Amino acid sequence: MSNNNLVYSTETGRISTQPTNKMPLKTDGIVRIRRETKGRKGKGVTTISGLPLSTEEIKALCTKLKKMCGTGGAVKEGVIEIQGDNRDKIKTSLEQLGHNVKLAGG
Repeated sequence: MSNNNLVYSTETGRISTQPTNKMPLKTDGIVRIRRETKGRKGKGVTTISGLPLSTEEIKALCTKLKKMCGTGGAVKEGVIEIQGDNRDKIKTSLEQLGHNVKLAGG
């Protein structure tokens, strides 16, 4: 135990980090829905980008869209990825929420 450099202190108490709820970069106000297969071994994925929401709101929206489509998905760097080609369902759902939506790509 003499070689142990562990030091205890009671001055500061518990140190907690504040969660960061970063807002994404400013967008042009258009939510773009794409179907992508590149880098996914031919599997189609619907990606949704350009959402002017915080990270927590994007995660909640992703969960809602996954349940609506009955598929899996994820949020990666502010872009929602939903498995399969569900562009029409997602477009109608986002338009009902008041977003300006465009279908991009093939």
